[in-house]
Amino acid sequence: MIRSELVQELSAENPELRPDEVDAIVTVFFDAISDQLAKDGRVELRGFGAFSTRQREGRTGRNPRTGEAVDVPAKRVPYFKPGKEMRERLNDAD
Repeated sequence: MIRSELVQELSAENPELRPDEVDAIVTVFFDAISDQLAKDGRVELRGFGAFSTRQREGRTGRNPRTGEAVDVPAKRVPYFKPGKEMRERLNDAD
């Protein structure tokens, strides 16, 4: 599912809201998660999962075209850990 599909589905389930209002809500939701992660915080949505960041160490990578070694700096990356209810729902889908 992509963002526009999410907005369409939420609009269909909430006919009292205009699509541009639903889009604004989705934007605020994603911005709030991004802002919290940027502050090295954590966002937990019970029954769904938790968003956090993890530190990746610097390393030496390879340019796939030339094979030349390149330095890849250390960085923080987003991480998602699904909640218990999400894992159960995924595994019971069979």
